[in-house]
Amino acid sequence: MSAVSAIAVSSLSLQYGSRKALDDLSFSVQPGEIFGLLGPNGGGKTSLFRVLTTLIPPNSGRAMICGRDVVREPREVRRRIGVVFQAQNLDRKLTAGENLRHQGHLYGLRGASLRSRIDQILTRLDLKDRKNDLVETLSGGQRRRVELAKGLLHQPEVLLLDEPSTGLDPGARISLWNYLRSLQSSDEVTILLTTHLLDEAEKCDRLAILDRGRLVACGTPDSLKREIGGEVILVDTPQPDALRERLQQRFSLEATALGGKLRLEHPRGHEFIPQLVEAFPGEIQSVRVSKPTLEDVFIRRTGHPFWENGASLDSAG
Repeated sequence: MSAVSAIAVSSLSLQYGSRKALDDLSFSVQPGEIFGLLGPNGGGKTSLFRVLTTLIPPNSGRAMICGRDVVREPREVRRRIGVVFQAQNLDRKLTAGENLRHQGHLYGLRGASLRSRIDQILTRLDLKDRKNDLVETLSGGQRRRVELAKGLLHQPEVLLLDEPSTGLDPGARISLWNYLRSLQSSDEVTILLTTHLLDEAEKCDRLAILDRGRLVACGTPDSLKREIGGEVILVDTPQPDALRERLQQRFSLEATALGGKLRLEHPRGHEFIPQLVEAFPGEIQSVRVSKPTLEDVFIRRTGHPFWENGASLDSAG
């Protein structure tokens, strides 16, 4: 493990008026990692992203990127990072090449070296044949790749991506992740991304799970899911609170009522289901068993669903 972390966040807090957006966050990202910030909307991802990109200072604590303080050395940090924001910032009336040329000028790139770098990055992103096409004629996935090209043009050490899959169809998302892995392996770029997509978080080497500005878990996706230690049972019942009490009395099992359903963990859930249905005849409308997911980690750590309206639980396959 490198002595100097690519990103180091220590006791970081941020408030907007009386609302605490970030609450004493601490974690580090090692060089060459793809690191995810996972959380629901309002979890603190965007606030942390804005701190790391030097857009707003924290109220307390410290954030370092490549050994440089984001508050005390913002210019040095900006030279070392590439940023792709969630909202598109391309000029749609310019070509892909023209957008990149103007971006290069912001970093002092000129002449033949800039033209060579533009051709190189567009080739890597399979956009060389669209160099002279207006951005407004490109597909959503192609525009996202032009955004990536802008963020990578000056060859940063760290790439920061805010919700990179926003607006992309499944095929474009696969292409995006193939390119991120290529960057990681070939260019040794450290990548930090924010996401509210559980399947996207699964692709990260490690991730930090945020909820209401707090860090609730940090680790590899597999290590986080292993803490569940069995299978997850989701029970659809008319009276989840009443069934939860009787379940505890009958089987000494703790369950959580979430969105009109009852959720419990069991070492061998598929074998336990017949006992469960037999013990409470007529009270269970449906039951589902599954391997642990990152959402289960979130529920165990926070006591509430990833989406407060229960959408994710209801749509789980």
